[in-house]
Amino acid sequence: MANRILIVDDAAFMRMMIRDILTKNGYEVVGEAQDGAQAVEKYKDLKPDLITMDITMPEMDGITALKEIKKMDGNAKVIMCSAMGQQAMVIDAIQAGAKDFIVKPFQADRVIEAIKKTLG
Repeated sequence: MANRILIVDDAAFMRMMIRDILTKNGYEVVGEAQDGAQAVEKYKDLKPDLITMDITMPEMDGITALKEIKKMDGNAKVIMCSAMGQQAMVIDAIQAGAKDFIVKPFQADRVIEAIKKTLG
């Protein structure tokens, strides 16, 4: 069965890019969220195998959402997505329990590599 993935990014264009990479590689995108608060709700409902989580979003940022999701499910697998120059935030995210991070603009092979590694 295909691994089920939730995509979280405030930019529809970015969500579309990741969705495209994932579906082409046989993953199932079970949902999308445009901010951290939505991500937490959708995680509860959808129980995905993995989340790709943007760091910088309105309402609730990705690191706060990551912490909330980790409180609900310590085994949640989250890969953070960041723009260049957000190293300090990436370190915060890894300390909060993110499994890996991918940098925008997305390179398909790097996205797939991070997901394969995280899902083991």
